[in-house]
Amino acid sequence: MNIGQQQFRTIWPLIQEEGGHALHRVAIIDQTALPHEWRIVTLDSVQQMADAIRRMQVRGAPLIGAAAAYGMALASRHSASDGNLQAAASCLLASRPTAVNLRWAVERMMRKMTAVAEPLRCEHAWREAAQIADEDVRINQAIGRHGLALLQALAADRPRRLNILTHCNAGWLATVDWGTALAPVYAAFDAGMDVHVWVDETRPRNQGASLTAWELQRHGVPYTVVCDNAGGRLMQQGKVDCVIVGADRVTRTGDVCNKIGTYLKALAAADNGVPFYAAVPTPTIDWQIADAKDIPIEERDADEIHMVAGRAENGCTARVRVTPEGSAAANPAFDVTPARLVTSVITEHGCYAPGRLGDILQIVDATINPITSNH
Repeated sequence: MNIGQQQFRTIWPLIQEEGGHALHRVAIIDQTALPHEWRIVTLDSVQQMADAIRRMQVRGAPLIGAAAAYGMALASRHSASDGNLQAAASCLLASRPTAVNLRWAVERMMRKMTAVAEPLRCEHAWREAAQIADEDVRINQAIGRHGLALLQALAADRPRRLNILTHCNAGWLATVDWGTALAPVYAAFDAGMDVHVWVDETRPRNQGASLTAWELQRHGVPYTVVCDNAGGRLMQQGKVDCVIVGADRVTRTGDVCNKIGTYLKALAAADNGVPFYAAVPTPTIDWQIADAKDIPIEERDADEIHMVAGRAENGCTARVRVTPEGSAAANPAFDVTPARLVTSVITEHGCYAPGRLGDILQIVDATINPITSNH
Protein backbone atom coordinates (compact mmCIF):
# COMPACT_ATOMS: atom_id res chain seq x y z
CA MET A 1 0.00 0.00 0.00
CA ASN A 2 1.25 3.47 -0.85
CA ILE A 3 0.75 6.18 1.75
CA GLY A 4 1.94 9.63 0.73
CA GLN A 5 3.97 8.22 -2.18
CA GLN A 6 5.76 5.82 0.19
CA GLN A 7 5.20 2.08 0.22
CA PHE A 8 4.26 0.55 3.57
CA ARG A 9 3.47 -2.82 5.03
CA THR A 10 1.55 -3.00 8.28
CA ILE A 11 4.51 -4.53 10.15
CA TRP A 12 8.24 -4.62 9.50
CA PRO A 13 11.53 -5.30 11.35
CA LEU A 14 13.89 -2.52 12.32
CA ILE A 15 17.61 -3.19 12.67
CA GLN A 16 19.67 -0.47 14.31
CA GLU A 17 23.29 -0.35 15.35
CA GLU A 18 23.68 0.23 19.06
CA GLY A 19 26.97 -0.17 20.91
CA GLY A 20 28.52 -2.01 18.00
CA HIS A 21 25.70 -4.57 17.93
CA ALA A 22 22.65 -4.93 15.73
CA LEU A 23 19.50 -4.28 17.76
CA HIS A 24 16.26 -5.75 16.41
CA ARG A 25 12.91 -4.07 16.95
CA VAL A 26 9.55 -4.25 15.19
CA ALA A 27 7.55 -1.33 13.78
CA ILE A 28 3.76 -1.38 13.39
CA ILE A 29 1.10 1.01 12.17
CA ASP A 30 -1.04 1.87 15.20
CA GLN A 31 -4.53 1.11 13.91
CA THR A 32 -6.21 2.52 17.02
CA ALA A 33 -5.12 6.00 15.86
CA LEU A 34 -6.64 5.73 12.38
CA PRO A 35 -8.29 7.33 10.48
CA HIS A 36 -7.47 10.64 12.15
CA GLU A 37 -3.78 10.13 12.88
CA TRP A 38 -0.98 8.25 11.13
CA ARG A 39 1.15 6.78 13.91
CA ILE A 40 4.02 4.28 13.77
CA VAL A 41 4.91 2.47 17.00
CA THR A 42 8.16 0.64 17.72
CA LEU A 43 8.02 -2.53 19.84
CA ASP A 44 10.93 -3.93 21.85
CA SER A 45 9.60 -7.04 23.60
CA VAL A 46 7.18 -9.92 23.32
CA GLN A 47 5.11 -8.36 26.10
CA GLN A 48 4.72 -5.16 24.06
CA MET A 49 3.73 -7.20 21.01
CA ALA A 50 1.12 -9.16 22.97
CA ASP A 51 -0.28 -5.90 24.32
CA ALA A 52 -0.42 -4.42 20.80
CA ILE A 53 -2.39 -7.48 19.64
CA ARG A 54 -4.71 -7.34 22.65
CA ARG A 55 -5.36 -3.59 22.28
CA MET A 56 -5.87 -4.06 18.51
CA GLN A 57 -3.05 -1.77 17.48
CA VAL A 58 -2.44 -4.68 15.13
CA ARG A 59 -5.53 -6.69 14.17
CA GLY A 60 -6.90 -8.97 11.50
CA ALA A 61 -6.15 -12.70 11.56
CA PRO A 62 -3.29 -12.74 9.01
CA LEU A 63 -1.59 -9.72 10.57
CA ILE A 64 -2.00 -11.17 14.06
CA GLY A 65 -0.15 -14.26 12.83
CA ALA A 66 2.74 -12.21 11.43
CA ALA A 67 2.81 -10.09 14.59
CA ALA A 68 2.98 -13.22 16.74
CA ALA A 69 5.90 -14.48 14.65
CA TYR A 70 7.77 -11.23 15.19
CA GLY A 71 6.81 -11.40 18.87
CA MET A 72 8.60 -14.74 19.14
CA ALA A 73 11.61 -13.19 17.40
CA LEU A 74 11.61 -10.32 19.91
CA ALA A 75 11.53 -12.85 22.74
CA SER A 76 14.57 -14.64 21.34
CA ARG A 77 16.49 -11.37 21.37
CA HIS A 78 16.61 -11.51 25.17
CA SER A 79 16.83 -15.28 25.68
CA ALA A 80 16.30 -18.21 23.34
CA SER A 81 16.13 -20.87 26.03
CA ASP A 82 13.33 -23.42 25.89
CA GLY A 83 11.75 -21.94 29.00
CA ASN A 84 11.76 -18.37 27.73
CA LEU A 85 10.37 -19.36 24.34
CA GLN A 86 7.55 -21.33 25.96
CA ALA A 87 6.72 -18.38 28.20
CA ALA A 88 6.69 -16.08 25.15
CA ALA A 89 4.40 -18.48 23.29
CA SER A 90 1.97 -18.60 26.21
CA CYS A 91 1.99 -14.80 26.47
CA LEU A 92 1.11 -14.40 22.79
CA LEU A 93 -1.49 -17.18 22.70
CA ALA A 94 -3.38 -15.52 25.55
CA SER A 95 -3.61 -12.17 23.76
CA ARG A 96 -6.54 -13.03 21.42
CA PRO A 97 -8.04 -16.51 21.37
CA THR A 98 -10.23 -16.62 18.24
CA ALA A 99 -7.84 -15.95 15.33
CA VAL A 100 -6.24 -19.31 14.53
CA ASN A 101 -3.40 -17.64 12.62
CA LEU A 102 -1.92 -16.63 15.95
CA ARG A 103 -1.60 -20.23 17.13
CA TRP A 104 -0.42 -21.36 13.70
CA ALA A 105 2.38 -18.77 13.65
CA VAL A 106 3.49 -19.41 17.24
CA GLU A 107 3.65 -23.18 16.70
CA ARG A 108 5.54 -22.74 13.44
CA MET A 109 8.06 -20.42 15.12
CA MET A 110 8.53 -22.82 18.03
CA ARG A 111 9.26 -25.71 15.69
CA LYS A 112 11.75 -23.67 13.70
CA MET A 113 13.56 -22.29 16.72
CA THR A 114 13.78 -25.45 18.82
CA ALA A 115 15.09 -27.42 15.84
CA VAL A 116 18.45 -25.63 16.12
CA ALA A 117 20.95 -25.03 18.91
CA GLU A 118 20.15 -22.15 21.27
CA PRO A 119 22.88 -19.77 19.96
CA LEU A 120 21.33 -19.97 16.46
CA ARG A 121 17.72 -19.49 17.48
CA CYS A 122 17.55 -15.71 17.38
CA GLU A 123 18.89 -15.55 13.83
CA HIS A 124 16.52 -18.29 12.68
CA ALA A 125 13.59 -16.57 14.41
CA TRP A 126 13.98 -13.28 12.56
CA ARG A 127 14.44 -15.07 9.26
CA GLU A 128 11.33 -17.21 9.79
CA ALA A 129 9.20 -14.26 10.89
CA ALA A 130 10.20 -12.37 7.74
CA GLN A 131 9.31 -15.43 5.66
CA ILE A 132 5.86 -15.65 7.27
CA ALA A 133 5.29 -11.97 6.44
CA ASP A 134 6.42 -12.42 2.83
CA GLU A 135 4.24 -15.52 2.45
CA ASP A 136 1.22 -13.55 3.67
CA VAL A 137 1.74 -10.96 0.93
CA ARG A 138 1.97 -13.64 -1.77
CA ILE A 139 -1.09 -15.46 -0.39
CA ASN A 140 -3.18 -12.28 -0.42
CA GLN A 141 -2.12 -11.39 -3.95
CA ALA A 142 -3.28 -14.86 -5.05
CA ILE A 143 -6.60 -14.39 -3.21
CA GLY A 144 -6.96 -11.15 -5.14
CA ARG A 145 -6.44 -12.91 -8.48
CA HIS A 146 -8.96 -15.67 -7.75
CA GLY A 147 -11.49 -13.22 -6.35
CA LEU A 148 -11.07 -10.99 -9.39
CA ALA A 149 -12.27 -13.85 -11.60
CA LEU A 150 -15.45 -14.11 -9.51
CA LEU A 151 -16.08 -10.37 -9.75
CA GLN A 152 -15.45 -10.37 -13.50
CA ALA A 153 -18.01 -13.16 -13.91
CA LEU A 154 -20.56 -11.19 -11.88
CA ALA A 155 -19.87 -7.99 -13.81
CA ALA A 156 -20.35 -9.76 -17.14
CA ASP A 157 -24.07 -10.07 -16.40
CA ARG A 158 -24.45 -6.45 -15.30
CA PRO A 159 -24.06 -3.42 -17.56
CA ARG A 160 -23.76 -1.14 -14.53
CA ARG A 161 -21.33 -0.61 -11.66
CA LEU A 162 -20.64 -3.68 -9.51
CA ASN A 163 -21.67 -3.15 -5.89
CA ILE A 164 -19.86 -5.12 -3.18
CA LEU A 165 -20.72 -5.13 0.51
CA THR A 166 -18.07 -5.89 3.10
CA HIS A 167 -18.09 -6.12 6.89
CA CYS A 168 -15.32 -5.12 9.31
CA ASN A 169 -11.86 -4.55 7.84
CA ALA A 170 -10.30 -7.36 5.83
CA GLY A 171 -8.10 -5.16 3.73
CA TRP A 172 -4.47 -4.17 3.71
CA LEU A 173 -4.57 -3.18 7.39
CA ALA A 174 -5.74 -6.66 8.44
CA THR A 175 -2.81 -8.36 6.73
CA VAL A 176 0.83 -7.64 5.99
CA ASP A 177 -0.24 -6.21 2.62
CA TRP A 178 -3.09 -6.38 0.05
CA GLY A 179 -5.78 -7.79 2.34
CA THR A 180 -8.14 -10.74 2.02
CA ALA A 181 -11.70 -9.58 1.31
CA LEU A 182 -10.46 -6.33 -0.24
CA ALA A 183 -7.71 -7.95 -2.34
CA PRO A 184 -10.21 -8.85 -5.12
CA VAL A 185 -11.64 -5.33 -4.92
CA TYR A 186 -8.23 -3.73 -5.36
CA ALA A 187 -7.44 -6.16 -8.19
CA ALA A 188 -10.74 -5.32 -9.90
CA PHE A 189 -10.28 -1.56 -9.51
CA ASP A 190 -6.70 -1.73 -10.76
CA ALA A 191 -7.91 -3.76 -13.76
CA GLY A 192 -10.25 -0.93 -14.71
CA MET A 193 -13.52 -2.44 -13.47
CA ASP A 194 -16.27 -0.09 -12.30
CA VAL A 195 -16.72 -1.16 -8.67
CA HIS A 196 -18.26 0.39 -5.59
CA VAL A 197 -18.05 -0.85 -1.99
CA TRP A 198 -20.74 -0.62 0.68
CA VAL A 199 -18.73 -0.34 3.91
CA ASP A 200 -20.42 -1.54 7.10
CA GLU A 201 -19.41 0.70 9.99
CA THR A 202 -18.89 -2.46 12.12
CA ARG A 203 -19.76 -1.57 15.66
CA PRO A 204 -18.54 -1.53 18.33
CA ARG A 205 -15.01 -0.62 17.21
CA ASN A 206 -16.01 0.74 13.79
CA GLN A 207 -13.26 -1.02 11.82
CA GLY A 208 -15.27 -0.53 8.65
CA ALA A 209 -15.97 3.18 9.11
CA SER A 210 -12.48 3.92 10.42
CA LEU A 211 -10.18 1.51 8.59
CA THR A 212 -11.86 0.12 5.46
CA ALA A 213 -13.08 3.56 4.42
CA TRP A 214 -9.59 4.99 5.04
CA GLU A 215 -7.99 2.29 2.89
CA LEU A 216 -10.43 2.58 0.01
CA GLN A 217 -10.22 6.35 -0.01
CA ARG A 218 -6.45 6.28 -0.36
CA HIS A 219 -6.60 3.72 -3.14
CA GLY A 220 -9.27 5.69 -4.97
CA VAL A 221 -11.96 2.99 -4.84
CA PRO A 222 -15.51 4.43 -4.70
CA TYR A 223 -17.24 3.54 -1.42
CA THR A 224 -20.13 4.47 0.85
CA VAL A 225 -20.19 3.93 4.61
CA VAL A 226 -23.48 2.52 5.91
CA CYS A 227 -24.70 1.60 9.36
CA ASP A 228 -24.45 -2.09 10.21
CA ASN A 229 -28.19 -2.64 9.89
CA ALA A 230 -28.50 -1.22 6.36
CA GLY A 231 -27.16 -4.25 4.48
CA GLY A 232 -30.43 -6.16 4.34
CA ARG A 233 -32.32 -3.15 2.99
CA LEU A 234 -29.67 -2.57 0.30
CA MET A 235 -29.96 -6.21 -0.78
CA GLN A 236 -33.76 -5.97 -0.98
CA GLN A 237 -33.33 -2.97 -3.28
CA GLY A 238 -30.97 -4.89 -5.58
CA LYS A 239 -28.08 -2.63 -4.68
CA VAL A 240 -25.67 -5.39 -3.57
CA ASP A 241 -24.20 -7.79 -6.14
CA CYS A 242 -22.13 -9.80 -3.66
CA VAL A 243 -20.86 -9.82 -0.10
CA ILE A 244 -17.17 -10.43 0.57
CA VAL A 245 -15.86 -10.81 4.12
CA GLY A 246 -12.69 -12.07 5.73
CA ALA A 247 -12.44 -14.59 8.55
CA ASP A 248 -10.63 -15.13 11.81
CA ARG A 249 -11.14 -18.89 11.78
CA VAL A 250 -12.81 -21.34 9.40
CA THR A 251 -13.62 -24.92 10.33
CA ARG A 252 -12.61 -27.73 8.02
CA THR A 253 -16.31 -28.15 7.25
CA GLY A 254 -16.59 -24.56 5.99
CA ASP A 255 -18.19 -22.65 8.88
CA VAL A 256 -16.84 -19.08 8.89
CA CYS A 257 -16.07 -17.27 12.13
CA ASN A 258 -15.74 -13.54 11.53
CA LYS A 259 -16.47 -10.19 13.14
CA ILE A 260 -19.78 -10.00 14.98
CA GLY A 261 -22.58 -9.12 12.56
CA THR A 262 -21.28 -11.22 9.67
CA TYR A 263 -23.89 -13.94 10.27
CA LEU A 264 -26.72 -11.42 9.84
CA LYS A 265 -25.27 -10.31 6.50
CA ALA A 266 -25.11 -13.94 5.37
CA LEU A 267 -28.75 -14.48 6.33
CA ALA A 268 -29.82 -11.40 4.39
CA ALA A 269 -27.71 -12.46 1.41
CA ALA A 270 -29.29 -15.93 1.36
CA ASP A 271 -32.79 -14.45 1.57
CA ASN A 272 -32.09 -12.17 -1.39
CA GLY A 273 -30.09 -14.52 -3.60
CA VAL A 274 -26.87 -12.51 -3.17
CA PRO A 275 -23.59 -14.48 -3.36
CA PHE A 276 -21.72 -14.54 -0.03
CA TYR A 277 -17.96 -15.05 -0.26
CA ALA A 278 -15.35 -15.49 2.46
CA ALA A 279 -11.76 -14.62 1.50
CA VAL A 280 -9.56 -16.92 3.56
CA PRO A 281 -5.81 -17.70 3.58
CA THR A 282 -5.22 -21.37 4.33
CA PRO A 283 -3.52 -20.59 7.67
CA THR A 284 -6.94 -19.29 8.78
CA ILE A 285 -8.53 -22.72 8.23
CA ASP A 286 -8.48 -24.74 11.45
CA TRP A 287 -8.23 -28.33 10.25
CA GLN A 288 -8.59 -29.57 13.82
CA ILE A 289 -12.14 -28.23 14.23
CA ALA A 290 -15.19 -29.61 12.44
CA ASP A 291 -17.87 -28.24 14.79
CA ALA A 292 -18.10 -24.46 14.98
CA LYS A 293 -19.18 -24.76 18.62
CA ASP A 294 -15.56 -25.60 19.41
CA ILE A 295 -14.32 -22.18 18.23
CA PRO A 296 -13.44 -19.99 21.23
CA ILE A 297 -15.34 -16.70 20.88
CA GLU A 298 -13.51 -13.75 22.37
CA GLU A 299 -15.53 -11.66 24.82
CA ARG A 300 -14.04 -8.17 24.86
CA ASP A 301 -14.28 -5.33 27.38
CA ALA A 302 -17.76 -3.85 27.80
CA ASP A 303 -16.28 -0.36 27.48
CA GLU A 304 -16.08 -0.95 23.72
CA ILE A 305 -19.89 -0.94 23.76
CA HIS A 306 -20.25 1.98 26.17
CA MET A 307 -17.66 4.27 24.58
CA VAL A 308 -17.06 5.49 21.05
CA ALA A 309 -14.01 7.36 19.77
CA GLY A 310 -13.94 10.08 17.14
CA ARG A 311 -12.78 13.54 16.18
CA ALA A 312 -14.63 16.47 17.73
CA GLU A 313 -15.53 19.65 15.86
CA ASN A 314 -12.52 21.37 17.42
CA GLY A 315 -10.23 18.82 15.73
CA CYS A 316 -9.36 16.93 18.90
CA THR A 317 -9.95 13.19 19.20
CA ALA A 318 -12.09 12.09 22.11
CA ARG A 319 -13.91 9.12 23.60
CA VAL A 320 -17.53 9.69 24.61
CA ARG A 321 -20.06 7.48 26.37
CA VAL A 322 -23.21 6.49 24.45
CA THR A 323 -24.99 4.36 27.09
CA PRO A 324 -26.52 5.30 30.44
CA GLU A 325 -24.20 4.94 33.43
CA GLY A 326 -24.67 1.57 35.07
CA SER A 327 -25.86 -0.21 31.90
CA ALA A 328 -24.81 -3.82 31.48
CA ALA A 329 -23.17 -4.67 28.15
CA ALA A 330 -22.12 -7.88 26.40
CA ASN A 331 -19.38 -7.70 23.80
CA PRO A 332 -18.80 -10.96 21.89
CA ALA A 333 -16.28 -10.08 19.18
CA PHE A 334 -17.23 -12.76 16.63
CA ASP A 335 -20.07 -14.86 15.31
CA VAL A 336 -20.19 -17.94 13.08
CA THR A 337 -21.76 -18.13 9.64
CA PRO A 338 -22.76 -21.75 8.88
CA ALA A 339 -21.27 -23.30 5.75
CA ARG A 340 -24.75 -23.61 4.20
CA LEU A 341 -24.88 -19.80 3.89
CA VAL A 342 -21.45 -19.47 2.24
CA THR A 343 -21.40 -19.47 -1.57
CA SER A 344 -17.65 -19.92 -1.93
CA VAL A 345 -14.42 -19.65 0.04
CA ILE A 346 -11.75 -17.71 -1.84
CA THR A 347 -8.28 -19.03 -0.99
CA GLU A 348 -4.83 -18.58 -2.49
CA HIS A 349 -5.33 -21.98 -4.17
CA GLY A 350 -8.64 -21.11 -5.80
CA CYS A 351 -12.32 -20.87 -4.92
CA TYR A 352 -13.95 -23.76 -3.08
CA ALA A 353 -17.45 -24.67 -2.00
CA PRO A 354 -17.39 -24.80 1.82
CA GLY A 355 -17.86 -28.56 1.80
CA ARG A 356 -14.84 -29.04 -0.49
CA LEU A 357 -12.20 -27.32 1.64
CA GLY A 358 -10.66 -30.73 2.30
CA ASP A 359 -9.45 -30.70 -1.31
CA ILE A 360 -6.90 -28.09 -0.26
CA LEU A 361 -5.15 -30.72 1.85
CA GLN A 362 -3.96 -32.35 -1.36
CA ILE A 363 -2.25 -29.08 -2.30
CA VAL A 364 -0.96 -27.59 0.94
CA ASP A 365 2.39 -28.95 2.11
CA ALA A 366 2.63 -29.71 5.82
CA THR A 367 5.58 -27.35 6.14
CA ILE A 368 3.38 -24.46 5.00
CA ASN A 369 0.36 -25.30 7.17
CA PRO A 370 1.62 -27.91 9.64
CA ILE A 371 -1.73 -28.18 11.40
CA THR A 372 -2.90 -30.21 8.42
CA SER A 373 -0.48 -33.04 9.21
CA ASN A 374 -2.86 -34.38 11.87
CA HIS A 375 -5.79 -34.83 9.45
